[in-house]
Amino acid sequence: MPRRRMHVTCAADDPLLACLCALRLRLGVPVGFPVTVLVEAERTARDPRLPERDETGVPFFTVDPPASADLDQAMHLERRPGGGYRVRYAIADMAAFVPPGGALDAEAHRRTQTLYFPDEKVPLHPPVLSEGAASLLPGQTAPALLWTLDLDTDGRTVSTGVRRALVRSRAKLDYAGVQQQIDSGAAEEPVALLKEIGLLRERLEVERGGISLNLPEQEIVTQDHSYALEFRAPYPVERWNAQISLLTGMAAAGLMVTAGTGILRTLPTAPGGAVARLRRTARALRIPWPHHVPYARVVRSLDPSNRRHAAFLQECTALLRGAGYSAFSGGHLPEPSVHAAVADVYTHCTAPLRRLVDRYTGELCLAAVEGREPPEWVRESLDVVPKEMAEGTRRANNVERQSVDTVEAALLAGRIGDVFDGFVVDVREREPDVGTVQLDEPAVVAPVDGDGSELPLGEALRVRLMLADPGAAKVRFAPA
Repeated sequence: MPRRRMHVTCAADDPLLACLCALRLRLGVPVGFPVTVLVEAERTARDPRLPERDETGVPFFTVDPPASADLDQAMHLERRPGGGYRVRYAIADMAAFVPPGGALDAEAHRRTQTLYFPDEKVPLHPPVLSEGAASLLPGQTAPALLWTLDLDTDGRTVSTGVRRALVRSRAKLDYAGVQQQIDSGAAEEPVALLKEIGLLRERLEVERGGISLNLPEQEIVTQDHSYALEFRAPYPVERWNAQISLLTGMAAAGLMVTAGTGILRTLPTAPGGAVARLRRTARALRIPWPHHVPYARVVRSLDPSNRRHAAFLQECTALLRGAGYSAFSGGHLPEPSVHAAVADVYTHCTAPLRRLVDRYTGELCLAAVEGREPPEWVRESLDVVPKEMAEGTRRANNVERQSVDTVEAALLAGRIGDVFDGFVVDVREREPDVGTVQLDEPAVVAPVDGDGSELPLGEALRVRLMLADPGAAKVRFAPA
């Protein structure tokens, strides 16, 4: 599910980078890997467990940000002779590199996921694996879990298969380049079909009542010894690419549900009060939301390049609170078993280089397809992994929240006492004088303290900047 993505572009000696480094120390984020982990990673990078099946003849390609080297997924898309489509989706096979019970495995369970800061990331696995031997880099033969998903002419799944195979990506493509190829008509069919299949899957998402949040990225850039906040609206191809991942996650969940054992990514339906609060935020940001129009339709009408729409999309993530991982066995499904935003059973399985749970769901799906019991190391950790992922998700959320606060504090430093126009987009239920304000300019979302006066949720409010401390990752406003 979407997160608030923020990037920093500034000189190596910029004070903001020092603040972000201090933040990592304050949060106790791991610095490097233990020697035993690095030694084991080097060994398995040289000698991974390789599958017998060879699918290196399939011309896979990857679509990622230009600087990415931890490439979890590679795809090949084609039309089926009788109509419809075949999606081949290769997922990096981390189980081929991580011996159960070893130092690598223990460190992955400690970290649970890659952490993203505005200036750098803290990886789940050593780079010799995540950006090297296990990554689906172009021209490199690597072990993968190869999903084969056949779709009909409407984009509905008609058959699902997954098996281990050797694969080799032919090209590392980026979003801007793929979008340009598709828009100009220059894309070859396997790439051009990303739009065709993506649009079909989006229509099916609408049909089943699902919703994907199209969040923009934020970037801090230096300008004349100060900072400026810029938005980058995602390319349409990023939505289509995400639909392939969603398709696979739903197919994987279906396999596990049929087999009776698995780990699902679940999300309860948002309570009516949360939706009502979001309606007030929409009114504050002057976003039309007639009472007869469902939330999903409003979200699909938004333009993430519009600052007000971008702010509202960010507030929409409040409806995703409560997402978790739920293990089950013996056919006894958890409650809830559906992910409300996906509007179907769903699991995480397409990012094993960056997320611990995906290594486990991949093994569970292989066992389901082959009609056998999952490996013992998977069964033993079935109840443990969801708890570890819950703690890892809390840590990642804290990293994100404090990173954003640090960057926004740097943006506002030197403006203490200035007055800004904004909107109250959130108010604490038990402390109605404490909430969150979204500024008109710059696009900052920060705490506001009414000092005993109830804040007007969903209303315009002029606020005065009281605190902007990048070193402490704190920004605070008060009503002007």
